[in-house]
Amino acid sequence: MELYRGRLIDHIQLVVRDLAASRRFYAALFEALSIPIGGEAQDYFWADELFVSSADSRAALGVLTGRHHLAFQAKDRPMVDAFYKAGLAAGGKDNGAPGERHYHPGYYACFLLDPDGNNIEAVFHGEARRSAAAVEISF
Repeated sequence: MELYRGRLIDHIQLVVRDLAASRRFYAALFEALSIPIGGEAQDYFWADELFVSSADSRAALGVLTGRHHLAFQAKDRPMVDAFYKAGLAAGGKDNGAPGERHYHPGYYACFLLDPDGNNIEAVFHGEARRSAAAVEISF
Protein backbone atom coordinates (compact mmCIF):
# COMPACT_ATOMS: atom_id res chain seq x y z
CA MET A 1 0.00 0.00 0.00
CA GLU A 2 1.27 3.46 -0.83
CA LEU A 3 0.12 6.79 0.58
CA TYR A 4 0.63 10.09 -1.20
CA ARG A 5 0.78 13.40 0.61
CA GLY A 6 1.16 16.94 -0.67
CA ARG A 7 -0.75 16.47 -3.93
CA LEU A 8 -4.37 17.28 -3.13
CA ILE A 9 -4.58 20.22 -0.71
CA ASP A 10 -2.83 23.49 -1.45
CA HIS A 11 -4.10 25.30 1.65
CA ILE A 12 -6.95 25.35 4.18
CA GLN A 13 -8.42 28.40 5.90
CA LEU A 14 -10.11 28.26 9.29
CA VAL A 15 -12.07 31.34 10.37
CA VAL A 16 -12.22 31.40 14.16
CA ARG A 17 -14.08 33.27 16.92
CA ASP A 18 -11.06 33.98 19.13
CA LEU A 19 -7.85 34.37 17.14
CA ALA A 20 -5.64 34.71 20.24
CA ALA A 21 -6.94 31.43 21.72
CA SER A 22 -6.46 29.67 18.38
CA ARG A 23 -2.96 31.14 18.01
CA ARG A 24 -1.96 29.76 21.44
CA PHE A 25 -3.44 26.34 20.64
CA TYR A 26 -1.93 25.94 17.17
CA ALA A 27 1.44 27.44 18.14
CA ALA A 28 1.75 24.75 20.83
CA LEU A 29 0.83 22.01 18.35
CA PHE A 30 3.21 23.30 15.69
CA GLU A 31 6.03 23.48 18.23
CA ALA A 32 5.42 19.80 19.07
CA LEU A 33 5.56 19.02 15.33
CA SER A 34 8.68 21.19 14.76
CA ILE A 35 6.74 23.42 12.32
CA PRO A 36 7.29 27.19 12.62
CA ILE A 37 4.55 29.80 12.31
CA GLY A 38 5.11 31.16 8.79
CA GLY A 39 3.64 34.61 9.33
CA GLU A 40 1.03 36.59 11.17
CA ALA A 41 -0.77 39.90 11.40
CA GLN A 42 -3.46 41.32 13.65
CA ASP A 43 -6.22 39.28 11.98
CA TYR A 44 -4.49 36.04 10.87
CA PHE A 45 -1.58 33.62 11.20
CA TRP A 46 -0.39 30.76 9.02
CA ALA A 47 1.92 27.76 8.99
CA ASP A 48 2.58 25.71 5.87
CA GLU A 49 -0.83 24.91 4.31
CA LEU A 50 -2.97 26.14 7.23
CA PHE A 51 -4.23 29.74 7.27
CA VAL A 52 -6.21 30.84 10.37
CA SER A 53 -8.02 34.17 10.47
CA SER A 54 -10.54 36.12 12.50
CA ALA A 55 -14.04 36.67 11.13
CA ASP A 56 -13.28 40.36 10.57
CA SER A 57 -10.26 39.67 8.35
CA ARG A 58 -10.60 40.60 4.68
CA ALA A 59 -10.12 36.96 3.68
CA ALA A 60 -13.02 35.72 5.86
CA LEU A 61 -15.82 38.02 4.71
CA GLY A 62 -17.29 37.93 8.24
CA VAL A 63 -18.23 34.23 8.16
CA LEU A 64 -16.90 31.56 10.55
CA THR A 65 -15.99 28.19 9.04
CA GLY A 66 -17.88 25.12 10.23
CA ARG A 67 -16.49 22.12 12.04
CA HIS A 68 -13.53 20.49 10.29
CA HIS A 69 -11.26 17.53 10.82
CA LEU A 70 -7.58 18.28 10.17
CA ALA A 71 -4.92 15.60 10.49
CA PHE A 72 -1.27 16.62 10.90
CA GLN A 73 1.58 14.24 10.09
CA ALA A 74 3.87 13.23 12.94
CA LYS A 75 7.34 11.75 12.47
CA ASP A 76 6.93 9.13 15.19
CA ARG A 77 4.81 8.02 18.14
CA PRO A 78 6.54 10.30 20.67
CA MET A 79 5.65 13.27 18.44
CA VAL A 80 1.96 12.25 18.53
CA ASP A 81 2.19 12.03 22.33
CA ALA A 82 3.88 15.46 22.56
CA PHE A 83 1.24 16.97 20.23
CA TYR A 84 -1.54 15.66 22.47
CA LYS A 85 0.03 16.97 25.68
CA ALA A 86 0.83 20.37 24.12
CA GLY A 87 -2.71 20.72 22.78
CA LEU A 88 -4.30 19.93 26.14
CA ALA A 89 -1.98 22.38 27.90
CA ALA A 90 -2.89 25.10 25.37
CA GLY A 91 -6.65 24.82 25.84
CA GLY A 92 -7.59 21.90 23.61
CA LYS A 93 -10.08 19.28 24.70
CA ASP A 94 -9.52 15.53 24.57
CA ASN A 95 -11.24 13.80 21.66
CA GLY A 96 -9.16 10.60 21.67
CA ALA A 97 -5.94 9.92 23.57
CA PRO A 98 -2.84 8.71 21.69
CA GLY A 99 -3.08 5.10 20.63
CA GLU A 100 -3.33 2.61 17.78
CA ARG A 101 -6.35 2.96 15.53
CA HIS A 102 -7.98 0.33 13.32
CA TYR A 103 -7.56 2.28 10.04
CA HIS A 104 -4.48 0.28 9.02
CA PRO A 105 -1.65 -1.55 10.83
CA GLY A 106 0.68 0.93 12.54
CA TYR A 107 -1.81 3.86 12.51
CA TYR A 108 -1.03 5.72 15.76
CA ALA A 109 -2.97 8.90 16.40
CA CYS A 110 -4.56 11.29 18.88
CA PHE A 111 -7.48 13.69 18.57
CA LEU A 112 -8.15 17.09 20.15
CA LEU A 113 -10.90 19.66 19.81
CA ASP A 114 -9.54 23.16 19.14
CA PRO A 115 -11.13 26.30 20.68
CA ASP A 116 -13.76 26.32 17.88
CA GLY A 117 -14.61 22.62 18.10
CA ASN A 118 -12.58 21.46 15.10
CA ASN A 119 -11.33 17.88 15.39
CA ILE A 120 -7.53 18.10 15.21
CA GLU A 121 -5.51 14.91 14.78
CA ALA A 122 -1.84 14.00 14.82
CA VAL A 123 -1.05 10.73 13.05
CA PHE A 124 1.99 8.52 12.58
CA HIS A 125 1.40 5.88 9.92
CA GLY A 126 4.22 3.60 11.07
CA GLU A 127 7.71 3.05 9.80
CA ALA A 128 7.97 4.04 6.15
CA ARG A 129 10.41 5.47 3.65
CA ARG A 130 9.63 9.01 2.50
CA SER A 131 10.68 10.14 -0.95
CA ALA A 132 11.13 13.68 0.38
CA ALA A 133 10.78 15.47 3.71
CA ALA A 134 8.54 18.12 2.13
CA VAL A 135 7.53 19.64 -1.15
CA GLU A 136 9.48 22.87 -1.55
CA ILE A 137 8.24 25.60 -3.83
CA SER A 138 10.60 28.44 -4.68
CA PHE A 139 9.68 31.57 -6.60
